[in-house]
Amino acid sequence: MNSSLQEIFNNYITYLRAEKKSSPYTVRNYGTDLKDFAQFLVDNHVGSFETVDRRVLRLYLTNLVERGFVKASIARKQSAIRSFYRYMLREEIIKTSPISVRHQRGHKMDSFSVKLDKKLPSFLSADDVRRFVESPETSRPEWLRNRALLELLYAAGLRVSEVVRLDLGDVDMDTRQLRVFGKGSKERIALFGEPALEAIKQYREESRPLLLGNAKNDALFIAKGRRMTVRRVQKIVHYYAEKLGKPVHPHMLRHTFATHLLDGGADLKVVQELLGHSRLSSTQIYSHVTKAQARKVYMSAHPLARKDNDFNI
Repeated sequence: MNSSLQEIFNNYITYLRAEKKSSPYTVRNYGTDLKDFAQFLVDNHVGSFETVDRRVLRLYLTNLVERGFVKASIARKQSAIRSFYRYMLREEIIKTSPISVRHQRGHKMDSFSVKLDKKLPSFLSADDVRRFVESPETSRPEWLRNRALLELLYAAGLRVSEVVRLDLGDVDMDTRQLRVFGKGSKERIALFGEPALEAIKQYREESRPLLLGNAKNDALFIAKGRRMTVRRVQKIVHYYAEKLGKPVHPHMLRHTFATHLLDGGADLKVVQELLGHSRLSSTQIYSHVTKAQARKVYMSAHPLARKDNDFNI
């Protein structure tokens, strides 16, 4: 970064801290993102922030995609650059911004954008998820707990942060319902089936008292007398994923839950409610998954799906 770029950058960071009162996390991330952008400008012989145009911005977005940045990371870098150019307009360092905004059908349209393909969530087959949740043995207290944990993650489609927040009073064994506190402490009702019910019963009666010891804790899932942590759940899932021989993470069980419901004919809005999504668009990704899976099955199974199939009547 040359001296001109560095000076503008340093002043902007000071502005974020002193005037915007941005959090240290935001200041650090925006600083990192802008340094990456500045290095791109240097590497591509763009002399200053002021001479950047829309073509340069589009090249930078393409460069990020080629370097393997995920959509969330690219969106954050875009946000940092937008904020930076608003600052330069405010300080009259530039007269016009390459990030123009136009209005179309009542919506603001940002020229600094690129349509990125959404990565479809991974999920397990019915056979794989059955083998996975049933993989913990039941001869030790912690294994009984692990079995109940995995059964519930899949059966109710819970986030890992939600399962560790469950208390004993949140579980209604008679109706097979859970009171779940999701993002922003938003409360919802989740459901679970007979296999999860049996696993939870056995864990609560035989295993949980031993894991709790003399401690007092209302948490459903206990480790050494304390509420289980997100990190411990992640480690448990990773351990049994290695036994299964497939890459599994806690959120994949949630993906699998939603995909299997839709495959079974569940209404999209019902799945939205069970997942606790505030927007239907967040749930619609799973309908794309089921369509993609249907296409994959069709292409591999239908005799006339591919030109190279040798099919004779």
